[in-house]
Amino acid sequence: MILQERIELMAKLGSYLEKDGEEWQEAKEKAYEHNGWFTPGFIQHAALQLAKGFLKKEALEKWAAHYHIDNHIQPKNIGIIMAGNIPMVGFHDLLAVFIMGHRQTIRLSSKDEVLLKHLLKVLTGWNKETGEHISFAGMLKGCDAYIATGSNNSARTFEEYFGKYPNIIRRNRTSVAVLTGNETTAELQSLADDIHLYFGLGCRNVTKLYVPENYDFISLLKAFEPYKYFGDHHKYKNNFDYQLSLLLLNHIYYMSNEATLISENKSIFSPISHVYFEYYNDINKLSAELKANEDVQAVMGKNFMPFGEAQQPGLFTYADGVDTMQFLLRV
Repeated sequence: MILQERIELMAKLGSYLEKDGEEWQEAKEKAYEHNGWFTPGFIQHAALQLAKGFLKKEALEKWAAHYHIDNHIQPKNIGIIMAGNIPMVGFHDLLAVFIMGHRQTIRLSSKDEVLLKHLLKVLTGWNKETGEHISFAGMLKGCDAYIATGSNNSARTFEEYFGKYPNIIRRNRTSVAVLTGNETTAELQSLADDIHLYFGLGCRNVTKLYVPENYDFISLLKAFEPYKYFGDHHKYKNNFDYQLSLLLLNHIYYMSNEATLISENKSIFSPISHVYFEYYNDINKLSAELKANEDVQAVMGKNFMPFGEAQQPGLFTYADGVDTMQFLLRV
C-alpha cells in the first residue's frame, strides 16, 4: 500500500465518522455498554475531532510532506500500548505509524476495546492490506520500537521492559488555565468545555485554575451550567458525592454548582468532579513555572492556548511535546 493509498483510506475513514451511520452508532452504543464513561455524545465529539482535525486529505498530505515520507521506507513493527481514559485517545499514534508506512501491533486498554477494533474492521473492509499494517495483541513481544502511554507507575514498568529498544514512554500529565478576571462570557464557556469534556478524564482537560487575588468565581460557576447534567450520570455522581463528603469532613471551603466542585489546593491534579484553584501575583513568574513543569500538558488562557482548544489537537500536536513522526523516521 503506497503513501497516497494510506492517506486516501484515512480520509475516507474521516468521512465515515462524520456521516455517523448506523454501524458507527451501534459501535458507540456497544462501547458505552462496555465503559460507562464513554457516552455516545462524548464518543461522537471525539470522532468529529478526529475527522476534522486529523483525517482530512489535504491535512494528511501536508503532514506527510513535512516529514518527506516516501514509498521506500523500510517497514518496522512498532508496538503501541494505548491508554483508555477518553475515547480513541491513542488514535494519533495509530495514524502516525500507518501514514509513515510501518507495521504496528497495538495493545488496547481494557477500557477502550470496542471503538478502534470497529474502525479497523471498517478499514480492512475497504482494503484488506490494512490488516497487514495494523493488528491487536494482548502482549507485545518482538517489536522494533515501542510507544507506551500510561500512569507514572506503569511508565516505570514500560521503561524496564522496553528501555533497550527505541521508545516513547508517556506518563501522567494534566492541563491548567490562567485567568485574569477579564474573561468574556464566551471565553469562560469555552473554559468550561476544557474542564468538562469527557468528564475531565483526559490529560488535556483543565484540572487546575490560577486566578488573581480577589477573583470572583460567580461568572465561572454560571459558565459551568451546561454541564450540570453530569449530576445524572451515576459514575460521575458517585465521585462528586465522595469528593463533597471529604470537603465537608475536613471543613474545607468550597464552591459548587451542584455538579462541579471548586476548592483551593496547591496540586495541579484534581479528582473527577473537582477543580482546584490557586492565587497568583506575578503572571510572568507563573508562566515560567508552568513552562518548566513536566506534568503540564497544556496551559489555557490569554497569552497562552485559547480557551476551548484543549481538546482540539491537530496533526502536529504531539503528546508531551515529543514528535512521534520524527521518532518513527529514526527507527
